[in-house]
Amino acid sequence: MPAADDAVVASWQANAAAWTGAVRDGLIASRRITGPALIEILRERAPARVLDLGCGEGWLTRALAPMGIAVVGVDASAPLIDAARAAGGGSFLVRDYAAIAAGETTLPLADAIVCNFSLLGLAPVDRLLAAVPHLLDPAAPRAALIVQTLHPHAGCGDAPYRDGWRTETWSGFGEGFVQPAPWYFRTLESWTALLTRSGLWLTDMREPPNPDTGRPASLILVAEPVRDAG
Repeated sequence: MPAADDAVVASWQANAAAWTGAVRDGLIASRRITGPALIEILRERAPARVLDLGCGEGWLTRALAPMGIAVVGVDASAPLIDAARAAGGGSFLVRDYAAIAAGETTLPLADAIVCNFSLLGLAPVDRLLAAVPHLLDPAAPRAALIVQTLHPHAGCGDAPYRDGWRTETWSGFGEGFVQPAPWYFRTLESWTALLTRSGLWLTDMREPPNPDTGRPASLILVAEPVRDAG
């Protein structure tokens, strides 16, 4: 569904200012759980170099800079990268997933690649993850992809529990959002199958709980490249 994949990027272009305000003004309640959960995993793994794919307005780069971690933030939305650069804290590049997957752009090797609620499409995401093993430093023994996403069981809502396109209306995220955003829902089985197809194996999975509801606030998948036995 190429039109929907294109609409994902278009929405994040159009809503860049509203999203930046929502993040920086603390309007997204779930981030009080999901942000610390992601940083906890990065503290445990202690990478020296991180690629933040779909970095948005750059909050993660700013959070990791005091830890001595060198971060390169990458996003297809030029307005979001402009906001990230203005706030500083690391290096930021405008790159889309298709160009990265096709090898049309050079990115530095990393000890960890983070995709924090940024794997929203279908075909571009599939192709991007297939390229991830080539972006992880083979000399780093614990090099890994870290994906945080909406928990499939919590995010399914009343819709059938199967892969398919959904729509984000930005309800509860504050004002200024002008364009709904399509996103591709994947079941837990589909996420793990996608990692396997991409030459990655799941080494850790976490479900940060929402203390108010007892339900998972997100799903975090940690996957490492499949290495040759020899």
